[in-house]
Formats: sequence, structure tokens, C-alpha cells
Amino acid sequence: MPKMKTKSSAKKRFKVSANGRVIAAQAGKRHGMIKRTNKFIRKARGTQVLSKPDEKIVKRTMMPYAR
Repeated sequence: MPKMKTKSSAKKRFKVSANGRVIAAQAGKRHGMIKRTNKFIRKARGTQVLSKPDEKIVKRTMMPYAR
């Protein structure tokens, strides 16, 4: 069997933590920040850990060797 390929888009967007959880940048911060509340902007700093179902999709199909 040939090796499976890692999706290039996933390589750039996701990182796997030491515990095996998938870390991604916070969504919804590219534009239109004037409409957002200050509370949203504060909470959306940095990165977030993906939910279990999303994590499963990323690990299984997009990044097969990042386990």
C-alpha cells in the first residue's frame, strides 16, 4: 500500500498537542470586528481545542500520521 497523504491545508491550520488534542486558531476574527462585542473579541484570542467529533475528522482523514 502506498503512504497516505496529509492534506496541505490541514498542515497549516492544525497542530496536535502533547495530549493528542487538535489545536486550531479561533474562527470569526478575520473581518467585521466592529460588529463584534468586546466580550467576543476578548474570548476569541489565541487558539482553541477542537471538539471530539471535529478532532476525529481531522485526525482520520486530513492528518493520518499526526497521532
